[in-house]
Amino acid sequence: METIYVFGHQKPDTDSVCSSISLSYLKNQMGLKTVPKVLGHVNQEAKYALEYFKIKEPEFLNDVRIQIKNMHYNEKVLVDEKNSIYDAYTLMQNEGVTGVAVVDKNKKLKGLATLKEIAKTVISGDKEHLNTSLYNINKALNGTVLLEFDEEIKGKLLVGNYQSDTFTKEINLTSDDILIVGNRFKILDYAIDSKIQLLILVGNYDLDEELLVKAKKNKINVIKTPLDTYHTVNNIALANYISTVVENKSSISVLDTDYRNHLLDIIENYKHTNYAVVDKNNTCLGVISMNDINNYQKLKVMLVDHNGFSQSVEGIEEAIIEEVVDHHNLLNIGTPDPINFRSMPVGCTCTIIYHMFIESHIDIPQDIAGIMLSAILSDTLLLRSVTTTNMDRKAVEELAKIAHVNPLEYGHNMIKAGFSIKGKTAEELLEQDIKTFRVGEKMVGISQIFTMDYEDIVKEIDHYIDRIDELASGKFDMVITLITDIEKNGSYILFDRKSLDLVKDIFNNEAFEEGTYIQDLLSRKKQVVPYVIEALEKRA
Repeated sequence: METIYVFGHQKPDTDSVCSSISLSYLKNQMGLKTVPKVLGHVNQEAKYALEYFKIKEPEFLNDVRIQIKNMHYNEKVLVDEKNSIYDAYTLMQNEGVTGVAVVDKNKKLKGLATLKEIAKTVISGDKEHLNTSLYNINKALNGTVLLEFDEEIKGKLLVGNYQSDTFTKEINLTSDDILIVGNRFKILDYAIDSKIQLLILVGNYDLDEELLVKAKKNKINVIKTPLDTYHTVNNIALANYISTVVENKSSISVLDTDYRNHLLDIIENYKHTNYAVVDKNNTCLGVISMNDINNYQKLKVMLVDHNGFSQSVEGIEEAIIEEVVDHHNLLNIGTPDPINFRSMPVGCTCTIIYHMFIESHIDIPQDIAGIMLSAILSDTLLLRSVTTTNMDRKAVEELAKIAHVNPLEYGHNMIKAGFSIKGKTAEELLEQDIKTFRVGEKMVGISQIFTMDYEDIVKEIDHYIDRIDELASGKFDMVITLITDIEKNGSYILFDRKSLDLVKDIFNNEAFEEGTYIQDLLSRKKQVVPYVIEALEKRA
């Protein structure tokens, strides 16, 4: 069963984190295999909720782009460097491929061997030398080992097809030589006396007992083969170690964590057919070919607390979106096939998930009830936000019973824990909860900071505005920041300096300036976003 990742938006707040965990739990109870993830640093408020109810923080998800490990590649085409060219060729034929990865005994990549390189070796390669094992030679010749003294054979290859007298007079044999010969007693006797390295007897010829005894005494390796001299000479080249035809400089590998687009770039640049797949330790996992580039499995995901590409994980366009559960306005998520899309005008995503538990007749355990309660209390600002609905209130009432907490007392402590700005920079505070909206050609960033220490921000207000200006000169055309004081039940407004006239229109106040306080302004979604959209559309 494929794993489905469940996650919220890029700035994980309490609802984003807790709804990911809760929906994942629900789906797993329904028979799916899901894992909750986060796309960024979990804020202090969410950490408080997770620690209070003893739930592990979800792991970070960097992106969902297609990686090599999501693609099909052949894991069977690995050949040990001590195997023969013949073994590699046989594997290619059996697997229907044109290249194999050559590895050492620990499966570390040594290079690639291809049909092209094998053909080149057989046709025009070195036919005068062997570098292989006795086992490989015997296998390539379909032979029988009569005497074995050396595991590895490395030397010069000779054929005893001269007149016996000519051969014994003109050919100086040494212990490095490998001789192919048939029923030629005089040559055989000379070769054995010369203590050559290997004697290959063609036509299944058996040594006379006298010569066999002498060969054994001189520790000469002896193989007999049913092949004739011609076919023995042709086949023995295939007995060489496959490593002898590998050129490391022409072998290009890719990491299993590399992205598909990276592989496409490599193919475009090098035009090779086969590429070894390795892990970070250079352990070979298989071979991927040009024929495999469109054979891949997209990652499956479920989105909570957002439904826009710009707010989601990198590479979301390459993933299969299975389901969306959200309480925000609809943005630009598009899917090629119909999906489960649950959107409701409530104060929190976890309110929707609570109803999904009820509809599915699945019991909510205490810890899951606790974090769902935490999310609703956070998103509705202890049920005081204008986004709060009766469904949110009812969910809080029921979840608090299961979690065994006083909702308002617990919620106050949770929010207080998340309010502290001590030790945090202006950059961190401005970007820890910023939502992105596109209005026509304009990109708008609206951030919200919850604190009981607005006086600390006032001391550095010019620094905060400078940082907002930097954001507005980068990926945003306009940035507004709400500094929300729960105890006062309102928000102070900061914005980039170039947008002053637009901000005056948004809040319908010609006297509006940096730090203006608006009583009862708690919801970015309902009390700011609609007016930003309206003001920008009027100016379009």
